[in-house]
Amino acid sequence: MAAELLQITLPDGTVKQVPKGTTVAEFIKTQIGQGLAKAALYARLDGQDIDLSRELQQGGKLQVVTPKQKEGLDLIRHDAAHVVASVVQKLFPGTQVTIGPHTEEGFYYDFARKEPFTLEDLQKIEDASNAELKKNEPFVRREVSKEEALALFEKLGEKFKVEIVEDIFAKGAKTLTLYSHGDWTDFCLGPHAPTTGRIGVIKLLSVAGAYWRGDHTKPQLQRIYGTAFFDKKELDAWLKMQEEARKRDHRKLGKELELFAFHPAAPGAVFWLHKGTAIFQALSMAMRNLCLRNGYQEVKTPLMFNKLLWEKSGHWGKYRENMFLVLDPESKEEKVEDRASFSLKPMNCPSHHLMYEMKRHSYRELPLRYHTQDVLHRNEATGVLSGLTRVRQFQQDDANIYLMESQISAEVKRLTTMIKKVYESLGLTFTAKFSTRPEQRLGADELWDRAEAGLRNALEEMQLPYELRPGDGAFYGPKIDFDVSDSIGRKWQLGTIQLDCLAPERFELGYIGEDNKEHRPVIIYRAIYGSF
Repeated sequence: MAAELLQITLPDGTVKQVPKGTTVAEFIKTQIGQGLAKAALYARLDGQDIDLSRELQQGGKLQVVTPKQKEGLDLIRHDAAHVVASVVQKLFPGTQVTIGPHTEEGFYYDFARKEPFTLEDLQKIEDASNAELKKNEPFVRREVSKEEALALFEKLGEKFKVEIVEDIFAKGAKTLTLYSHGDWTDFCLGPHAPTTGRIGVIKLLSVAGAYWRGDHTKPQLQRIYGTAFFDKKELDAWLKMQEEARKRDHRKLGKELELFAFHPAAPGAVFWLHKGTAIFQALSMAMRNLCLRNGYQEVKTPLMFNKLLWEKSGHWGKYRENMFLVLDPESKEEKVEDRASFSLKPMNCPSHHLMYEMKRHSYRELPLRYHTQDVLHRNEATGVLSGLTRVRQFQQDDANIYLMESQISAEVKRLTTMIKKVYESLGLTFTAKFSTRPEQRLGADELWDRAEAGLRNALEEMQLPYELRPGDGAFYGPKIDFDVSDSIGRKWQLGTIQLDCLAPERFELGYIGEDNKEHRPVIIYRAIYGSF
């Protein structure tokens, strides 16, 4: 009986037929070419990342990822985290492993070990990890049951892994994916490169403390940070850039130029000195004037709100751990968290929705644009605070715009023009990223179709190049983010245009249309500076 043939569509639209059960690697080699087969790291079938060793069980659109793409670098950095963890356990028996994801510029892995890792230990681990790469061992994937996974990690004494396994299956998983290289095994969603040898070089950078699952009530771990590249030349160039970055560290320059300071009496909050305040006010006035010239209403809302607002917005249930809560001294509740009845506002949008609903609105008023520069507070963990880039108290050049669906494209074009004007006046180059619906989202597909079309049409009408980020949108709507480049080429996300079609339903916002009937507006959240 002949094998079932699958139809595989390549990025250029070419359709290939292949017998069901053919591995991805074999398909690339026979149907595309030896060159791509040698370069391939993994593949993406209908948006799902898969290893080259996987058998094709269905047709679809196939994209091959190679070292030329950023995703390829992310992959080998996650591979490197596995290699480093395996080496740590060989060099330091009794060390327990937890998690090890890739990051924007490298990776980290968290370990449970009584003795602290020293700089000498890091060098020893780095040397052994790079020696391990020369073995060029394959990454082997297999799926196991809950019972098999628990038996494996309980036998290894990996209590943190056991806890994660229990959580994964409690959420409805039927199997768990394990990856092995040599005699070391970890669980991971994957994918991984075919072999460890695809990692060119590993460099370990530092070690720091971290709490298990980011919770200060849980055990403290040791986090080893590192990076990986396809070859030493790329690593050397990156290390040189890091050296240049240290010379330009804003915390160092801020102190030398007498712009701002910090004090342990107010961790995560900025003391703007005289010269820094002058710059702050100049930026503030420039944005206020720009907004007023472009039809915005400048508003201010309270600093603190009752939890009724945050329950209505959904933040009390999903974001409360990041909010500064204010306790009710008269509450009889035993638990501290149950005595909280107010919070300092971590964002402006819910309070602007309250302001919008204070009166009835006509379609003639829309778009209605609220601009504010109110102070916001977010309860960031101490370990992530970093100069002006990660703080607990901050101000955004914030705006919430209420409009009709038919106005989305025109308003996004208007906003993009403003953003371009601001960045060019400050000598900043920028790129745009368009993020579409994530897998976990709220709202009907028809609503998402219209929302995404509105943003995409605006970008294309302006002939603004953009990077498509499928699945990276917010749970409530698609967005456009703007990255600017600094003096040594690093990218930082500043501006954002986010579309929300769900808050109007939650807050029951409306306007009277031309047909004299009640309609729901949509909302655009936007910032240009990002924050001061």
